[in-house]
Amino acid sequence: MKIIATSPKNYIDQLPIDRQVVMKKLRNVIKTNIPAGFSETMLYDMISYVVPHTRYPAGYHCKPTDPLPFISIASQKNFIALYHMGIYADSKLLNWFVDEYPKHTHKKLDMGKSCIRFKYLDDIPYELIGQLVQKMSVQEWVKIYEQTLKK
Repeated sequence: MKIIATSPKNYIDQLPIDRQVVMKKLRNVIKTNIPAGFSETMLYDMISYVVPHTRYPAGYHCKPTDPLPFISIASQKNFIALYHMGIYADSKLLNWFVDEYPKHTHKKLDMGKSCIRFKYLDDIPYELIGQLVQKMSVQEWVKIYEQTLKK
């Protein structure tokens, strides 16, 4: 389900009502908990939270004209996706999340490298997502990102 949108609100408005409710709540949890310095934007056809060029002029190494991505959310065909680049780059953060996940939901964790898939819209662990979002500042993300690039 690819959505072409000019803003996060425009993206959410194009979704079916049940998905709108979930995406609004997920967006609110992220916006409420994300550390200062990240910016909300549309990137790669998803609602994204990035390190803007004003804070990290080099941008994303794959496409330097893009800001450095950190978190994105998207409504996919069969699930809601949360992409968290910090989980992909920081094994300590990944291990924390994997250990905490069963404490917040009875559903099995469905996860790729940076993608957490939520197939059951009524069982998304919003409180845990809020905690996850708080765990990495802009400075920490840039440092980990640059260390990962040098490897």
